[in-house]
Amino acid sequence: MEFIDMSQGKTVIVILVTLIVGFAGGFVLRPVILPMQQAEAVAAVIPAAAVSSEARGTQYFVAHIDEARQVVAGCRDGSVRGGECTTAEEAITKVEAAERRRKFLGN
Repeated sequence: MEFIDMSQGKTVIVILVTLIVGFAGGFVLRPVILPMQQAEAVAAVIPAAAVSSEARGTQYFVAHIDEARQVVAGCRDGSVRGGECTTAEEAITKVEAAERRRKFLGN
């Protein structure tokens, strides 16, 4: 009985030591893996490139529902791909649900 308990205790200690060494190694090696100056340069370049190709959000398509319907039609025929298909469909669903709710409640 005591042998089983001791081996489980050793296993827990080995796992904890391994985790601590791993986290410490990650903190120590982070500046080596991606130096701070390079990280700042990457951060400055990425947003400029991402803005032009970034998918518009659901809120945008809720405000521009006709454009959302055009995007969904384009997704169905294959001319539009990417994240905008999903967000446009979500916006249409939200707008249609709000319209049904208004009609049901008589507002």
